Amino acid sequence: MNNLHGIVFAYRSDSVLRELTTSRNTCSVPFGGRYRIIDFALSNMVNAGVDDVGLIVQSSYKSLLDHVGSGKDWDLSRKHGGLRILPPFSYSGGGRGGVYQGRMEALSGVVSYLENIRQDYVVLAGGDMAVNLPLADVLARHIESGADITAVCATKPQGNPSSCLYMTVGGGNRVVDVCIHPAAPVGYESLDVYILSKNLLLSLVEHCSTHNIASFGHGVLQAMVNTLKISPYLFDGFAPRIQSVSAYFKTSMALLDPAVRASLFDPERPIRTKDRSDPSTYYAPGAKSVNSLVADGCIIEGEVENSILFRGVKVEKGARIANSILMQGTVVKADAIMNYVIADKNVTVGAGRMLMGSDTYPMAIAKNSVV
Repeated sequence: MNNLHGIVFAYRSDSVLRELTTSRNTCSVPFGGRYRIIDFALSNMVNAGVDDVGLIVQSSYKSLLDHVGSGKDWDLSRKHGGLRILPPFSYSGGGRGGVYQGRMEALSGVVSYLENIRQDYVVLAGGDMAVNLPLADVLARHIESGADITAVCATKPQGNPSSCLYMTVGGGNRVVDVCIHPAAPVGYESLDVYILSKNLLLSLVEHCSTHNIASFGHGVLQAMVNTLKISPYLFDGFAPRIQSVSAYFKTSMALLDPAVRASLFDPERPIRTKDRSDPSTYYAPGAKSVNSLVADGCIIEGEVENSILFRGVKVEKGARIANSILMQGTVVKADAIMNYVIADKNVTVGAGRMLMGSDTYPMAIAKNSVV
């Protein structure tokens, strides 16, 4: 065990993801053929030697709980510490319908948990980003720099500025300005991953709670940029922002590039997920698969090109799949045609159907739909 404790914010359910978040929150959206987005945050922490992780949830988290379970698949199932689910049992909602307005409000709802953290340092991270971070190195740099807060930032802007936070860095590698949701990128884009001491975190939670401050970005980073030493940790790897259905599609399709897969799935920092015992994928005589990621347990009798197929997908004879994402249990009947389509779990596409989207606006089909 190192001296770092993990807090993952897993309460967001972005409506901009439309059909993908109808029955789940953003963190449990399937990604990359066999993963959920939450897998990356949990794996980043485990790879850095973090033994204790608190997962802050609020609503639509049944799918998330089904996936993470006790944390066994991430080696976080322990009698003392390990993975702890932090639902909003002690949160009254403040008259706003029980919806967290920001990270500081979420933290104030679990302050008793924070007080019992055993480690001296805490990493705060969103659970809705597919990125492979060297958190052990981030912690070492944080301690070495003497910063109050270390913020992980991307060297190149990759998100929609209207949904991102940016930092301007001055002398001494210190953040001198914080810009939230600008019209255009300003400085380095924050990846919403921060390391700070437990004592500082508790004092910030108390300050924000007593001053009715909900947002970490506005209430801490922006308001205290001149009083706290905030230092950036610059990360130049694959760090996309999944802020729309088209962004999810673009990010997923990027995995067909071997260089992107090498960056995201670094063998020195493996990404773990829920274990399943599936048979190997079966390719029937005459089946075709070109430039695609196909998970275990699939049955391919038709043609698949430039696509991502999750576990247990069936493509019947004569069906043609191109530039599409088919999630677990999807069945495509004979002679159906799909192009630029995202099919959620257990979708059935009827024989001879033709479904067409575009690269900028892919067609998304909700979970358990029959088309």
